[in-house]
Amino acid sequence: MSKILKFYRSREDYKELFAEPQRFKVYTERHIDKIAQIQRLPEEQRFAMHVVANVLPFRVNQYVIDELIDWTNIPEDPIFQLTFPQPDMLDPADFELMAETLKNSDDKIEIKRVAKRIRDKLNPHPAGQKNLNVPTQNNEELPGMQHKYRETVLFFPSQGQTCHSYCTFCFRWAQFIGDKELKIASNETQHLHKYLKAHKDVSDLLVTGGDPMVMKTKHMKQYLEPLLEKDFEHIQNIRIGTKAVSFWPQRFVTDEDAGELLALIERLIKAGKHVAIMNHFNHWREMETPIAVEAIRRLRATGAVLRSQSPLIRNINDDPDVWAKMWKMQTRLGIIPYYMFVERDTGAKNYFEVPLAKAWNIYHEAIKQVSGLSRTVRGPSMSATPGKIEIQGITEINDEKVFVCRFVQGRNPDWVQRPFFARYDENATWLDHLKPAFGEEKFFFEN
Repeated sequence: MSKILKFYRSREDYKELFAEPQRFKVYTERHIDKIAQIQRLPEEQRFAMHVVANVLPFRVNQYVIDELIDWTNIPEDPIFQLTFPQPDMLDPADFELMAETLKNSDDKIEIKRVAKRIRDKLNPHPAGQKNLNVPTQNNEELPGMQHKYRETVLFFPSQGQTCHSYCTFCFRWAQFIGDKELKIASNETQHLHKYLKAHKDVSDLLVTGGDPMVMKTKHMKQYLEPLLEKDFEHIQNIRIGTKAVSFWPQRFVTDEDAGELLALIERLIKAGKHVAIMNHFNHWREMETPIAVEAIRRLRATGAVLRSQSPLIRNINDDPDVWAKMWKMQTRLGIIPYYMFVERDTGAKNYFEVPLAKAWNIYHEAIKQVSGLSRTVRGPSMSATPGKIEIQGITEINDEKVFVCRFVQGRNPDWVQRPFFARYDENATWLDHLKPAFGEEKFFFEN
């Protein structure tokens, strides 16, 4: 038996120890009234949720409802904001359009038509995901894969293109609305492995979603076990992006195939692969429950490296004290703080985005509260079309106030670590809003 399963005598022992909901019960748009009535939310608030949930995806599970949300602090509670749709997530005119449609019609086709009309304005695939990042082989596009940076291939397994709960700000919201034209997914293991085999300059595979940890372990094995073969020695690092520790830590503790999943990770590591669990944490409260702490302990026991990344989100974590506490907790639990992202220019960005100047100040105020072990976090960083661009500071050069920026990762590898300067703009929230400093007409990467 693997060492990671010896902590308890049997599955029944740890089921009893962690008295959490054992059935993966999920609520969607049609359940809003049921949830809200239990929590005694006003009818007007429930209707507003229905309006938004008919445009942007909504999904929440029993664990989040019971263990993470403070129902005495609604709607301000950050986990409530993180998972339940809010009326201001839509432009007022779009909100009214959908509200009137729902009031006046039961025609599902008409409701879907209006929803699509609104969604089409929300930039469903930012940063060239669909038209710049899709790789080809034998002159054919490979759906369900992205290859933006030379060293790293992203793979979207079809069985993992949902989540235990949906984040309201998610930049991949288009994955979850049932539109096949917008969805990125693949179950073609042969395409993935053939492409990796042919690209020896690729060292990293990032399995992403959705959330790959929604998958059964038997599906995860189909994608990862072949990487143990000699033809894939160049694939040194396997990253798995997930929010399961936050939204369903049972995946690593009480789920029927939890032990099998941990054993798979342990086997990959013993074979010489670096396995990184890329955890998405938005608030320190997600790491407070005993079962989340145990999930983290079990993952670390496999030998995997745990990292954390999250966007800076208004109404959820736009407070330096929240970030400082989160980074301290992560470091104590053995998780490496990795990225503070800027909210992407998609979906309900107007509700969640924070100006870059404020984002840098929040980062600065937070980072100075933690020790050097937590100062591994990069940020605030924009995953923009040319690459990952970090705001390193705000300063004055030759009497001009500027943002000091650099490429953390670039579509062109020569851009990596290259600094550049942008004119200070207190209202700018994304790279497209910035202008070159010192009278330059273009940024060096624009050509």
